[in-house]
This record gives sequence, structure tokens and C-alpha cells, in this order.
Amino acid sequence: MSDTALAETLVASDVAAYLRRHPEFLADYPDLAAQLTLPREQGPVASLAVYQLQSLREKNAELERQLAGLIAIAAENERLMQRVHDLNVAVLRANTPAVAARSVVARLSEDFKTDQVRLLLFGAVGLAPATWLINIPGGRTAVPEFADFLSHHEPVAGRLSAERLYRLFGDQAPEVRSTAIMPLGEFGILAIGSADPDHFQPGMGTLFLKMIAATVTAALRRSQEGM
Repeated sequence: MSDTALAETLVASDVAAYLRRHPEFLADYPDLAAQLTLPREQGPVASLAVYQLQSLREKNAELERQLAGLIAIAAENERLMQRVHDLNVAVLRANTPAVAARSVVARLSEDFKTDQVRLLLFGAVGLAPATWLINIPGGRTAVPEFADFLSHHEPVAGRLSAERLYRLFGDQAPEVRSTAIMPLGEFGILAIGSADPDHFQPGMGTLFLKMIAATVTAALRRSQEGM
């Protein structure tokens, strides 16, 4: 069969499919392998062996980068877990609701490197006035801007509307560029704010936020039962 006739019956995909079924083909025809032009960003390489070796090295380098990233994430998660544990211990050691509340605020400010912390509580709270405490006697109906947030019972991270920011942080609202807010069941909302716009992001995991919220909610419930 002439080259012209062969070209009419074979297409590149047929050749590729055949080579996939017979990976040893080039080993049987080393002269052909030496003549092939292999695609590289830096230009053709000298041989198939060099091409394969370089490809393996690049794959290994990429796997090493991915592994280093996973190790860094695991290390950061371990540090966060230790901070949540320290927060739990501080709340358990608190002998009054006021001490428990102050412990939460102090830990969130120091250990979690946040610039602003606010505890917004519904109804009578039995706590002395503080810059981080917001008392809402009218309950959740008095904060309609958070109605949808409270109905979903899930933490939210990222940037808040100006209305929500002012409700939580008052005159400090312009300094808060990103926030994480956590529902505290029937008790209220815990908010932490940062001047860094990337500190809290919508795509970040909320597991640790849920753990913090659970700790604070349990402390509030315990204090209410003791009243």
C-alpha cells in the first residue's frame, strides 16, 4: 500500500491508539524512537528516555510540593486544635459567667490573633458592661439584619455588610475588613473581626468555628442554669 493510500485510511488517533496498546513498540524499533520529535516547552529533547526521565522528575517535584502543602495544613490544624483546647480549659476553669466570658474574649484576642471580639447576647445576661459585650433585650427579633444567619445555625466567614458590621463593632466597624460570626443557639452571636481582609474568607473551613461556638454556648447554658 502506498503512503498516499495509507494516509487515507489511517489518522493520528489510530497511530496513538496502537502505541497505547503496544507500549513496547519503540523498544523494538529504537531507530524510530531516535527520530521522533517530542514536545517540550524548552524544545525537542534528545531521546525518549530523557523525555520520560524529565517527566518523572517533574511529577515527583509536583507531588513533593503537594505533600509539603498538606504537611503545612496539618501543622496549622494542630495549632488551631491546641488553641481550641486551651479555650475549653479556660472556660471550664471559670467559676463565674463573667470570668468565663472574659476568658473567651481574651483567648480569641490573643491566641487566635483577632483585632476585635464581640459577644452579642439576647435578653438578661447578668454580665457587667464591657466594650466587647452587646446586650439585646429584645432578642433575635431586634436584630433583623441577622435573621437569615440565625436561621441557618452555621458560622459564616468573610466580609459583612456595613449594616451588620456597625451592629457588631460600632465605631470600630471601619477598621474591620473580614469577620467570622458564630451563632450561639438561643443565646446570641459571637463575632471576631480582623483588619486583614484575607484573614477570614468565605471558602475557609468552619470546623474550628463550630467548636468555639459550641464551647461558648455550653458555658452560657451552664451559667443560665446556675442563675
